[in-house]
Amino acid sequence: MAEPDRIDHSIMRELQKNARITVTELASRVGLSKTPCQVRMRRLEEQGYITGYTALLNQTRLGLNHIAFAQLTLDDTSSKALAAFNESVQQIAAVEQCHMIAGNFDYLLKVRTRNMAEYRQVLGEQISALPHVLQTSTFVVMENVRDVGR
Repeated sequence: MAEPDRIDHSIMRELQKNARITVTELASRVGLSKTPCQVRMRRLEEQGYITGYTALLNQTRLGLNHIAFAQLTLDDTSSKALAAFNESVQQIAAVEQCHMIAGNFDYLLKVRTRNMAEYRQVLGEQISALPHVLQTSTFVVMENVRDVGR
């Protein structure tokens, strides 16, 4: 499995900007003809560099303009406890991202809701009820300055 070269990286950057770009236009932008560009795209997909294509939604237009980050500390960090937490957090629709952290707490969640009242409900009824959650701390976003894919 060869490492991606400069052209492969150009293909991936262009697809991140616009995954609906035609192969012909993509090939033109990266300096290839259509067929070699398609071959490279297929290889990048097969090798797992490109894992999928998705539509990016305008969350504000959908009424989901409240963003909060929640720090979570667990009461148990054994493999079994972490697996139970990881499986359960997947079921909370408001959790956009969940990251295990090396630091003073265990997980950092990005949570998107309509407003503070809805966030409070999600925190109190769903996040705090996740397996092994001992403590939470919330940081509310005042302004979204940069968000890749926005």
